[in-house]
Parts: sequence; structure tokens; C-alpha cells
Amino acid sequence: MARSLLHTFSDSKYFEDRRGKGYAHPITERINPHSRPIVSYYFPKGVGEHHYGERHPMKPHRLSLTNALVIGYGLDKQIHQFYDPRPATKDELEAYHDSDYIDFLSRVAPGSHNEMKHLIDSFNCVEDCPIFADMYNFCRMYAGASLAGARKLCSGSTDIAINWSGGLHHAKRGEASGFCYVNDIVLAILELLRFHPRVLYIDIDIHHGDGVELAFWNSNRVMTVSFHKYTGDFFPGTGRLDDNGGGLGKHFALNVPLLDGIDNESYLAIFKSVIGDTVNAFRPSSIVLQCGADSLGCDRLGAFNLSIAAHGECVNFVRKFGAPLLVLGGGGYTVHNVSRCWTYETSVLVGAEVPNELPQTMYDAWFADDYTLHPAIVGKVENQNSPQSLQRITTSIRSKLRYLQGAPSVQMQEIPPDLAGWLADEERNPEERAEDRGASAAGEFRGEPSKARNEFFESETDIDKEDGGQAGDAAAARGATPGRRARGRGRGRGRGRPRTVAAAPAAASLPTPEADGDTPSSTPAPRGRGRGRGRGRGRGRGRGRGAAAAAAAAAAPLAAASASTAPASAVPSEVDVSVAESPATMPPTEPQTPALSTSPEPVD
Repeated sequence: MARSLLHTFSDSKYFEDRRGKGYAHPITERINPHSRPIVSYYFPKGVGEHHYGERHPMKPHRLSLTNALVIGYGLDKQIHQFYDPRPATKDELEAYHDSDYIDFLSRVAPGSHNEMKHLIDSFNCVEDCPIFADMYNFCRMYAGASLAGARKLCSGSTDIAINWSGGLHHAKRGEASGFCYVNDIVLAILELLRFHPRVLYIDIDIHHGDGVELAFWNSNRVMTVSFHKYTGDFFPGTGRLDDNGGGLGKHFALNVPLLDGIDNESYLAIFKSVIGDTVNAFRPSSIVLQCGADSLGCDRLGAFNLSIAAHGECVNFVRKFGAPLLVLGGGGYTVHNVSRCWTYETSVLVGAEVPNELPQTMYDAWFADDYTLHPAIVGKVENQNSPQSLQRITTSIRSKLRYLQGAPSVQMQEIPPDLAGWLADEERNPEERAEDRGASAAGEFRGEPSKARNEFFESETDIDKEDGGQAGDAAAARGATPGRRARGRGRGRGRGRPRTVAAAPAAASLPTPEADGDTPSSTPAPRGRGRGRGRGRGRGRGRGRGAAAAAAAAAAPLAAASASTAPASAVPSEVDVSVAESPATMPPTEPQTPALSTSPEPVD
């Protein structure tokens, strides 16, 4: 009889009595494998059963609550791939961490404080990072889940990978820090860099992501952006606005230091502004998002005023960029709010809407008395961030992004040639191609013609004026050098098509020295030394070297005949020769009707 009055665990109700409050029914429809981005969910079995210590703020049990709510809402049916990943191997951990540090983690145990006290102190496994049972297996579990998600993203078999057990961003290469022993974020980014040229890391934990920033301080392939509280003495004490990276990574580490009490509106405004500008400047090929939930209001170690909806809006904003996305957990020390937040963000990532009432789970007692997904957790701390200070931070971030000369570390490749351009170039005649090789575009400006160094000096002190005939004969003799190319420096520019000069018929109608027997017929025609620049077809600026020579050859018989019959004062001077060398007397480049005028066309 007395035994029957005793109550056992099996006598109690499985679910907590909600006192008339409703609950959410799970989603039963399964996701179409070909619809929406492919989402992978990683939950190492047993990862939530580890325990840091009785009074330690870090509670891995929050992962069990999160997973229970995700399954309770039926979000597992909206997730394409649900994995229990294998733990990371020692070699995989040593891809970033020192081998002696990993060896220490594998050997240390709660009962070995006396034997390994020196190593425990040197690797900073004290106070914040205590030694607890199965610590090494715990590190391998969450690191293996992050590596598995990164490998899936590299293979292209998933678009979004979720691992709420990861995101421990304080661990250094050779020591533990801030509840973090193995930096799974750095290991995952290193895995992504095997395939993706640029990775953007975004941290919305209230603590600065110092471990990740330090790992890629000198790299321009990874840009780190951290939104955190900074007062100088708040852990870890880093993350100033002026900390920008070093070496090749200069300006690739951005920090957004904030003060207590920032609200939803202010946080979302600066987050969207900074991340939008960063994505446009850096052009990441993949994104890693650390979703530390200690930035929520009413957190045990935090001091912000963010709601779960605002925290999830940050995740949704990053998701909309469409880049391969690895979503990780992080801080968060009010267990029931952390599990609510990550459950809601899971629904955001899979694109499913969930009601505000929580589903029934074996952890209902953790969410009493409201049993809702979005409790009132804001307005507890005064906002110390003024609009002016936030604007100053945004302006500073934008000025740093201007130093990025395009997306870095992109291999340059030769652009394929334009075949149509080649064919058009072959169809042009030599004169048109010569125009394209000019020093400037034809017709854009007009310069004064320059006088060549070999032109005659025309003045009262000119010694060549003593005998005009000798001067003319000397000019003809210099121009009659056989086989020499005309290289005069006379320059002329004209527009349109020049008229043809009827010099040959005019010369034929006059008596020539050859007809009088004064000059043998084998004397070569004199070649001019002028170089005229003109546009024979009105399509640009060309170089006519042979045109001036032909014009001078046509005028040479006329000049010789005049020299034999006229006095020396009537011999054409060099000015007359320059007229013959003007662009207007150049022969046409295509057949035209000859004009019976020797006057050049007016130059506009």
C-alpha cells in the first residue's frame, strides 16, 4: 500500500503543463529537393551532453534544446540534408593549431592537473577554459561539423551549411581563450580557401572575434568584419576601429566597436550599411557567418538590446546575397534564449515560417512561463550609442573600403580576341590603317606647319640668292637623288577630299629642256623632299610621303623651262615649291574626275 503511494518518473506527464497556452504543430510537408537553396544541417550526436563545470557560463546543453526545437517545429523536413558528422582528426586540427597544443588537448584530463600543471598554464587552460571530461572529443565534434559543412560548400552539393555547435572564435593557434579550445572557424575558412578565392567572415557575437582576425591578419583573401562591444576592458579587449590588418591584409580587417544598449533599429542600420558596402567592394565567393547569441537582450554576459527577430534579420540579410554560406553558432549564455534564436534563424535559412508558439518538447520547462519563440527581452539597458557615433563608424569603414582596388587575389586571364574586330581591320586599306597609327585622332586639332631644317633660308642675308638659277638647280639636284625616299618635314592638314591638280597637262603644253636638247632623256625625275599630312579620304589623318614627290616631279619641267628663259629674279623661290607640296596638290587616293584648277581647297 505504501509502495503504491510513491510516484515514479513514469507517473509524471511527459510534457510540461502549459496551463492552457497553445503550442505549435510541426511541419509535415517535406521539402522538394529541387526547390530553394539546398540547406545542410550538422548536429554531432552527443555534443550537447558535455559540461564545462557547475558554475561555468558556457552550457553545451543549449545545443540539445536547439535541436529539439528544430525537430519539434518540423524544420528537419524542410532541410535537404541532416548530418551527424564524424569528428575531426588530429591532422585536420593541426592544419591551423600547433601540434604540441593538440597533443596536449588529447592527453589532458581532469585528474592530471598536478602532472601537467606547467602545460595547463602555458596553454591557458585555466579559469575561463577549464579542463573537463571528454574535452578533446568535444572539440573534435564541433570542429568536424564545421569542416564537413565547408567541404560540402566547396563541392557545390549544398548552398547553406548550418552548424550551431561551432563558432568558437577566440581560440588561438597555440592556446585556449574565452571558452574556446579549437578554432573551428579558422579550420573551416582554410578548407573553403582550397576552392574559393575570397571568403568574407562576419561576426555578430557581442565579443570581438579576435582569434579569426589574428589568424588572417596578413591575408587579403579573407576579410573579417566584427560587430562587438568595445570599452577597452570588456573581453577580449581588442577590436578597435583603427585595427585594420597588416601586410597584404591591410584594410581587410574591419571592426565595428559598439557600446551598451544598442537597439534593433540602430544595429540593423549599421549592419546593413557596413555589410552591403563590404560585399560590393570585396566581392566574396563564400561567406562565413558567426551568430553568437550573446548579443541578444537579457544575456547573462551581454549588454545589448537586440531581439531575436532583429538578430535573425541580420542572418536573412546575409542569406540574400546568394553566396555559399556557412552559418555557425558562438556565444550565448542565457540557454533558453539562445535555443530560441538559433531555431528561428534555422527557419529563416530554410525559408519556412514558424508560429510564435513553441512546439511541445521534453524541454518545455526551460521556456516557462511564456512558451513563445519571441519573448520580450529588449529595453533592459539604456542605449549609449548616439546617431553621431554610429555615423562616424560607418564613414570610417567606407573610407577604408576605398583602399580596396577591386577584388584581390583574382588570377588575371587573357580576354579572348574579338574576331569581328580583326576582320574589320583586314578590310581596311593601307591608308586607313596608317590613319589609326597616327599620334592623335584626325581632325581633333590643327597645328601650325613646321619648317624643315633643310628648307632654304629666305632673307636679305641669304647667300643662295646671289644666283637664283644655281639655287633652283641645287634644289632640283638634291631632290633628284636616285633611290632615296622623300623625307621632308613639311606638315599639312586638310579636311575632305583634295582636288586633283592638272599639272601634267599643263607641263606638256610648254617647251621642256629635253625638247631643246639641253638635258638628256635619261635624267631621272626629281623627287621632292616633303612629307605632307592630309586626309585623302576624309576618314582621319594620314602621312603622305610619296604625294609631295609626285607633285614636285610634275612641277620640275616647268621650273626648268622658266629658269632657262626668265631672269634670275623670276626663278620660283622656295615659297613656290612649298605651295606645290601643300596637301591640296596631293594626288587622289581613288579615281576621281580631274579638276582644272591649281588652287587648293579652302581649309576649314
